[in-house]
Amino acid sequence: MSTPRTLVRARCRLKAHPAAFDAALAAGVLVCMVAGSFVDPHGENGVTWGVRSPDPLSLLLMAIGAAALVLRRRAPMRVLLVTGTVSVVECVTGDPRAPVAMSAVIALYTVASTTDRPTTWRVGLLTMTVLTGAAMLAGPLPWYAQENVGIFAWTGMAAAAGDAVRSRRAFVHAIRERAERAERTREEEARRRVAEERLRIARDLHDVVAHHIALVNVQAGVAAHVMDKRPDQAKEALAHVRAASRSALDELRATVGLLRQSGDPAAPTEPAPGLDRLDELAATFRNAGLHVLLARTDQGTTLPAAVGLAAYRVIQEALTNVQKHAGSGAKAEVSVVRVGPRIEITVLDDGPGADTAAPASGGGHGLLGMRERVTALGGTLTTGPRYGGGFRVHAILPVESRTSVPGETA
Repeated sequence: MSTPRTLVRARCRLKAHPAAFDAALAAGVLVCMVAGSFVDPHGENGVTWGVRSPDPLSLLLMAIGAAALVLRRRAPMRVLLVTGTVSVVECVTGDPRAPVAMSAVIALYTVASTTDRPTTWRVGLLTMTVLTGAAMLAGPLPWYAQENVGIFAWTGMAAAAGDAVRSRRAFVHAIRERAERAERTREEEARRRVAEERLRIARDLHDVVAHHIALVNVQAGVAAHVMDKRPDQAKEALAHVRAASRSALDELRATVGLLRQSGDPAAPTEPAPGLDRLDELAATFRNAGLHVLLARTDQGTTLPAAVGLAAYRVIQEALTNVQKHAGSGAKAEVSVVRVGPRIEITVLDDGPGADTAAPASGGGHGLLGMRERVTALGGTLTTGPRYGGGFRVHAILPVESRTSVPGETA
């Protein structure tokens, strides 16, 4: 177990100090070349050590080739040119020949591992041709000697090994980059989903709180006004306050229940409200003193839960705005009409146009929330004051939802 860790630590240190590694490599190559120059591969008993010795020119060429390897990372092409030149000189003049070509092999490997494949092919073929041709044609040995064939083999293997190392580095880099990109994409998608969920919950909370608190406010005002003179009517108003507050608590509990963690108690499973509860919604406003007229021609139409909820919230918010801005004496008309593949919702009131239109230009989020709900499902929403007074909200929703809104069908 300790050996792999030692190798990993050594590799990290070498990567941290590339110049020191190149210097050590140059020294090692010089030692190998000098040692190889004392070996005679054609001895009587095979390979013989110490029978021959290099001449001063060979020692100088070996020193120049090894010293050039120190700069192999900074200028690989120039280092290959220098080491190739001293190798050619050694092939032509060396007798006995010294292994100066070893420095050119290392330089060719560096070029292949740091450039692209076409460059490796061109430079590798040129290096093999020049060194092998010089050794075979101008050297003191016969052209078929094993040293000449060895130069051809070693230069080819150096180019192939360098290209393989470069390909592996590019592959590992691509995998790492793909993993980082996937991680960034995953984080961006998570942030986007969180932002969408926060916006959806904010819309739900606004719709629930605005509707029920407006009703509670109206009924509480009625109770306070008639408490002394007509206690029975005050009790009825307080009962409506209690019902509205209970309904608000239930809807808030259902909305906030979506924020529970997996280990928390289960959230309420009551289905989201839709147009099937439209009569109940109108009744709550009638109890608060608002005159609401309903007209529906959508009987038999089954809406997706997301579309039904959006339609319910649009009507709820529109009637809440009428209650708050047009006054209790205003009248509201709600129509739900099926027109082909769409359902059209219209809410009209006869309140004062300027006052009723105030939410469109004020700082509230009611109209904005309605528009976001409708647009998310592929529909359209138009709002504005009516000619002669009052306000109009008109929404067109597709019967089949185009976009699945996260959490709306919970």
